Formats: sequence, structure tokens, C-alpha cells
Amino acid sequence: MGDWCSTGRRRGWQVLFFILCLCALDSVTGQARYTIPEEQAEGSIVGNIGRDLGLEVKRLVSGKARIITRGTRQYVDLNRDKGILVVKERIDREELCGQTTPCSFSFELIIENPIQLYRVTVEVRDINDNTPSFPKEEISLEISESAVSATRFSLESAVDPDVGVNGIQNYHLKPTDNFQLEVHSLSNGGKYIEMILQHPLDREKQETLSLVLIATDGGEPQRSGTVRIHITVLDANDNAPVCGQPVYKADVKESSPKGTLITTVSANDADKGINGEVTFAMAHVSKEAKELFELNVTTGEIKLVAKVDFEKTNNYQLNVQAKDHWGLADTCKVVIQITDENDNVPTIQLMSFSHSISEDSPLGTTVAVINVEDADSDGNGIVLCSINADIPFKIESSLTDYYTIVTESPLDRETVSEYNVTINVSDEGSPPLSSSKNITVKVSDVNDNPPKFVQPEYSKSIQENNSPGFSIFAVRASDADWGQNARVSYFLDDKQVNGLAVSSFVSVNSENGAIHAARSFDFEQIKSFDFNVTARDGGSPPLSSVVAVRILVQDQNDNAPQVLYPVQTSSSLVAEMVPRSADVGYLVTKVVAVDVDSGQNAWLSYKLQKATDRALFEVGLQNGEIRTTRQVNDKDAVKQRLTVVVEDNGQPSRSATVNVNVAVADSFPEVLSEFTDFTHDKEYNDNLTFYLVLALAVVSFLFITCLVVIISVKIYRWRQSRILYHSNLPVIPYYPPRYADTLGTGTLQHVYNYEVCRTTDSRKSDCQFARPCSQNVLIMDPSSTGTMQRMQSEKHILDEPASPLEQKPPNADWRFTQGQRPGPSGAGGPPEMAMGTGPWPNPPTEAEQLQALMAAANEVSEATATLGPGTMGLSTRYSPQFTLQHVPDYRQNVYIPGSTATLTSNPQQQQQQQMLMQQQMAAQHQALQAQPSEASAQPEPPKAAQTPASKKKSTKKEKK
Repeated sequence: MGDWCSTGRRRGWQVLFFILCLCALDSVTGQARYTIPEEQAEGSIVGNIGRDLGLEVKRLVSGKARIITRGTRQYVDLNRDKGILVVKERIDREELCGQTTPCSFSFELIIENPIQLYRVTVEVRDINDNTPSFPKEEISLEISESAVSATRFSLESAVDPDVGVNGIQNYHLKPTDNFQLEVHSLSNGGKYIEMILQHPLDREKQETLSLVLIATDGGEPQRSGTVRIHITVLDANDNAPVCGQPVYKADVKESSPKGTLITTVSANDADKGINGEVTFAMAHVSKEAKELFELNVTTGEIKLVAKVDFEKTNNYQLNVQAKDHWGLADTCKVVIQITDENDNVPTIQLMSFSHSISEDSPLGTTVAVINVEDADSDGNGIVLCSINADIPFKIESSLTDYYTIVTESPLDRETVSEYNVTINVSDEGSPPLSSSKNITVKVSDVNDNPPKFVQPEYSKSIQENNSPGFSIFAVRASDADWGQNARVSYFLDDKQVNGLAVSSFVSVNSENGAIHAARSFDFEQIKSFDFNVTARDGGSPPLSSVVAVRILVQDQNDNAPQVLYPVQTSSSLVAEMVPRSADVGYLVTKVVAVDVDSGQNAWLSYKLQKATDRALFEVGLQNGEIRTTRQVNDKDAVKQRLTVVVEDNGQPSRSATVNVNVAVADSFPEVLSEFTDFTHDKEYNDNLTFYLVLALAVVSFLFITCLVVIISVKIYRWRQSRILYHSNLPVIPYYPPRYADTLGTGTLQHVYNYEVCRTTDSRKSDCQFARPCSQNVLIMDPSSTGTMQRMQSEKHILDEPASPLEQKPPNADWRFTQGQRPGPSGAGGPPEMAMGTGPWPNPPTEAEQLQALMAAANEVSEATATLGPGTMGLSTRYSPQFTLQHVPDYRQNVYIPGSTATLTSNPQQQQQQQMLMQQQMAAQHQALQAQPSEASAQPEPPKAAQTPASKKKSTKKEKK
């Protein structure tokens, strides 16, 4: 049974009873009250709640102190670290309380462990933050000129949301020539004003008047509002309307529907006709009252147009003005009192709630703190609270409108894991109103049950050749606990299997216990293995249990039969001999094969697939024996080839083939003679064609590449030769010494190589070369003939048979002694030079080359005159450019092969030789010019010898 406790708003003895109840509660320690001005900034300090209530900061922090408000807005927040109350959001006193004074709001401070409640009241002090304002910007009045002095005219008062001294204090009227202002106070603290006529108005003098009404408050700084009064003076209407009663009173229930007639206001006017017609209007009424009530301007009926709420406002005052057409008016009051009804259902609000409570919690543990409220008053607001009786909890009153639900008996989660608590509240109204709220309290678990496997041990089979990661099966364990205590994780115990860790064979999913293969199993290597799996819960401390698991590997037909005999080799030919006298059933040979699989997968059968003569041989189905099926005769071929298929009994089956060569003969030589041309079957690689095509493509590519390179080189050399051929610049090629004595006599160990400077256009060359006069004297190295080939091909220079310039062959019968060999006169060489094998002398320096060039030119010119016919002549056109390289110092006598002449360095002889050479060159030049037209032209007589100076001048002219 629940405890019943009643609360409510009471006066007098109820307050005394409430104080006694508070004194009886251990958790109530006190109350606090603060006063702050409105419009404070956020974060402003309201007060030190910890100091005022005698609480330490650490108590506020450990008890998770927090503020609980009844409304939807929270103006004050708690700083637990400092123990102070601060402004959470801007507080507008006018919005919070309107015209009610003093203005305050309350909230509760709740502290847990143990639970303590404190009530805090904050009073909001008004500041002058609003300016007085009139409902209209301009007031229009019509006053008859017959209006007598002291006639009163009611004006709409200004509105200032502020209260007290900050509200409206004074009104001022400007100018005050004709009117005087009078201010009246209302019972509710409001004011209304009347304007009193001081002197009668004369419309003929002044038809309209303009006044200014000023309303000021008493705040600091002072604020004011103004309104302009426009007065129109009318003709005579000397009687003003008079209200039937100065005050009208009416009562309205808060449950009254819209359109309810509250009261009727009446007024009389002594005037007749249009001057006696009265209209009604509400003046000096709040905005809220205008929204709730409606006044008929003709009849004066006041009706309800909206629902009223006693809990919001319990009375209203209306000012009704009765006015005739000429502006004369009278004002009466209408007081409307709202009566309360039991129209509000008690509300339940959870202030603190523990969704889960441990099953080992002690008695008296707080589960929830609730707040119960009823907006009605008097008996309608008295609330009774209780909970259902079939649960181990009870309810206790802790503070006004607050209740605490605590444990009353021990809890057992294994028996009941959760409880549904129903909170019931009802008031004492007529009829009573009630409400309820359900909360669910779960009992948390303590880890006292270890996991348990479904089976005491597990055994599972798996086919071999499985894929790594294959799921074999899953172990399952359950835990009677709940939540994290019942969360089971699976682990693989460390163990060695065939010298390897068991983790290399299988793995266990820690979440669901699924066992996966970590590798592909091979039945031929391992047939079974054992390991342990541990199931551990997530409690603290954790509990665990172990189960044994065995994995059996099943065989598959994954191995083909292997033929052991006959051995298949590609390098040699193996054949079985069968004599021609063999009878039926003669054992030729036996095919021996094995299969590493087991069971039916290893059962082998033998079949004859192909044979040269199928009628001659048969194969045993089970033993593989090859026997003859008939008598061998002379017609049977000597060469017999059998193909035997060995097949296992697996699903699907696997097979192997073996070729058996059989020779039907009586002697070994006969077998050799027949099997010399026996061709072996060759297994060609499937990729052979691809490699052949690839090789062919590579060879073709290399051939085309070489062909393109050769053509490119030929074209490049041809272009270089054409560029050299058409060039206008002189070219001085160098030809290395490549002449040797072909007779082998050793008399001519080296020959002289002359570098001839000539034009690039050989067809216009003046140079003539002698033809070889004898093949047994000197030959040219074949590697050195390429340079002179094109020049010798010019027919109009070298191939003219009747040319007088063609050299005659020299005397073939000549020999040189040791002293006559090329070189300085009388100089003998070493022995190796006599044999023609010694090295050529070191190349001379540039100075020696220039000196040798001049000497050689003089000696050649002298030798030309001495040798006569049959020698090579040089044109004077090229004589200055005649050079020699790689020659020794010819400052002494020089011998020319094929001639008995000796070149000397005598100055007189050199002059004669120069003259002869100049004559010979001139003659050759004339012969070349006359050759196209006169083939038999003779050379001109020799000219006089030139001096070296004249020779140089002529040479320069020839160059030009």
C-alpha cells in the first residue's frame, strides 16, 4: 500500500500545518530569497547559494546540485564550481509579472546522495526601462459651444509597463487657457484623466483647438510620452449623458462559453432627438481585457468573446464611456470577478529518475523524485499521490509538492528483471480529476554466472582442399547474466599441432564463436587435430569456461594415379618383347600405378585405350597385366604400341595414361632393325606456335631495322660526298703510308705518300696521275684505294689513250743499294729496316714539315726535268699547295723509286729544277686546254726560269 499525503494552497491553519510537515522532514534544510533588478546581463551574479544555505562547494559538486523550475523558461542557473547563482537569460519584469508587485519567481535546488531540496525565491526589482505611451497618436474631441464651465472631458490615459515610482506619475496639458487637467486614481492602482473646461468656448471666435497632453513617470532618468488633442467646437448641446450606475459588478465562471452576457451598461441624456442619442465605448481598458470582452456601442451589453482562466487573472475592471453625438460623455466602472472551477488535471513531472538499479542495492535507495502540481485553488488544488502496491518500492513526501520513490524490500534480477511503477495523483475537486504516469525501473545484474557451452565437447568434419577462411562451424555458449556480464567472447587456447601453433590451422571469431580454417587442409598430411576454445564473459572480474573441439579432415579425390612402371622417358625407347611363339594369355608386362588418396579414391582400374592391334592384347581391369588374347602369328607387325588408361574410383574420377611399346620378335637384332625408325610421340608445348611466331616477328623486325640503318648510312655518306663534291673550298686529305715492296726483296722498305691539294671538282682538275707501269714493283694497299678511286675515274683526264701527258712506264730493271734507299744520303738503317719490317720514323714537327715541303718541291721540280718521259708531272697551279707528311728530313740526297735520278739540295740545281718544273706545268696546262679540240697538240717550249719572287707572284695570280 502506498502512503498518502495531501498538499494544497491553504490560508491560516494550512500554513501552520505546512510548517509542521516541513519540520518533520529530514531532507528539508532551508530556503533562500534574493532580489535583483530586471534586465541584468547574462552571467550576472544573483547570490552565493552555497554560503547562504551553508553548503560547501564540494557538496554541490558531489551531489550533482541542479535547479528545477516549474515553467518552460529558466532565468537563473547554478555554477556548482563556485556555489553561486547567475542570470541565465535576460529577465523582463513586465513580461514575467505584468503589473503585479512585488514580482518574483521561485525554483527548487535539488542535491542527491542524499537527496536534499531547497526552495529559492528571486524577487525582480523594476527599473525604468519603458517610456509612457498613449494608445493613439492624436485625440479628436467635439465640444459644443454651449458647454458650460467645469464640463469634464475624459481622455485616454497613457500606458507605462513599469510599476511603482517608475510608472506614470503626472500628466501635463499645454496650453491651459481653456482647459484644466484632473487626474483620478483607480482602485487597482491605475489612473485616468479628465479635461475640465475653464471658460465657455465660442465657435465663432475659434472653431478648433489644438492641445498637447504629456505623461511623465518618476523613474531615473525620467521618461515621458505625448499625445496631440484636436478639439472641434460644435453648436449647443447642453446636456451630457449620465450613467445609470457609477459601478457595475458581475461574476463569470471560468468555464463560461463564448458569447455569455456578463452585464448591460445604461446611460440617460436629457436632450431630445439626435442630441439625446448615447453611444458606449470602453476606455482605459488593458489589451487583455479588450480581447476577452466585447461592448455593444448601442445597447451597452458586455459579452464574453474568449475563454477566461482563473489561474491567469481572477478579476477585470472595465471603464465604459457613455457619449452623445455632441461629445458630452460620462464614465462608469464595470468590475468582473472570475470564479474558479476544477478544470485543471494534476500534473506529474519527473525531477530525477534512475532507469536502472543494482540488484544488491540496500533498502531505502532512491529511485525517482517527482513533482506534483494542480493549478486550481482551494479544494480543487489539494492533491493525493500514491503508487501501485505489488512492487518492492514505496513513496515518501520530501517537500511541498515533491515525492520520493525508494526501495522497500530486496531486489533479485534473476527473479524479476524490471518493474513497472504507476504513479497516481488526484485532487479533491468536484468532480475530482486525476492523472497517472508509468515508469520502468530495470534491475541491473551482478556477474555471478560463468558462460556455459551448449555441448560438453564438439567434433566436426571438413573436406580437404578447403579454401583458407572457410567457416567450419560455430561453438555456442550462454550466460545467465545480463548486459555486459552476459556478453561472451571466444578465444583459442595456445596448443601445438604437429609442431605448429593451432592458430595456424584454425581461428575463432571472438564475437560469434565461428571457427574458420586458417589454411587449406591436406588429408594426406593431417587427418585430425584437437584444440580448446575458451568462452569468457565481459563482467568484472570476468568468468570463463573451456570446451574441447576435434576437427576431422575428410579425403577428396584430388590426386591422379601415378604410373610407376613402365617408366616413361623421352630420351630412350623402352619396349617389351613378345616371341612369336607366345601362346594365348602370355604375360607381356604389367602396368603398376598408385594413388596417394585413400578409400575408394585409391581404387584403380586399367583399360586399354588404343592399340596397334586391339585383338592381340588385353589389360587386366584390376591388376593392370597386359596379356595376349590370341596366338601370335607371322602376320602380326613387329612394332606394337599400346595406350593404357589408369583411372581411380573417385567422384569425379581422375586418370593417367601410359604408352607401352611391344616388339613382336624372336631376336634382339630384329628388334633393333625394326625400331631404328620408331618415332616417339612428342608432347608439343601449346605455346610452341606462339614462340615461333614471336621469333619470326623478332627476326623480321631486326632485318628491317638493319636494312633501314644500312640505307640510312649509305644515303648519309652519299650526301656527305655530294656536299664535298660541290664545295668551293680546298680539301687537303691525308693518306697514310700504305705502299709496300711486293717483290719481298727488301730493297724498298717504305714508300712515300704525297698529299696533293686539289679542287673538289675533279673534272676540272689540272692534276694528272701516272698509271702504274709495272705490277711487280709497287702495289697499293686495298684499304687505301677508296680515296683515289673517284679521281682515277675521270676519263677526260686519266683515261685518254692519246694524251701526250700520259706517263710511260719506268725502267723495270732497277734496284737500290743500301746507300740508295730513301732517306738521307749515305744513311744506313737498322737491320729491321733492311727487312722491311722496321717502323717508319717519328712524324716531324710543323717546322720540319714546312722545311721538307719547300725542299721536296724544289727536288721534285729538278727530278722532273731529270727523269724525262714516264714520270708524273704536276701543274704549276697546284705547286704551292703541294705538301708532304710523315717523311724524313730530305735535306740531303733523295732517291725516287723507278728512276736512277738523285734529288739533291744544291741551290743551283734547285733553280734549274724549278725552271724545268715551271715549263713542264705550263705545257701540261696548255695540253689540258687544247685536249677537247686538238688531241695531237704539242706542249709549248719551256719558258725562262723564274726567280723565287716572280714565282710567288705568279702563284698568287693563279690562286686568284
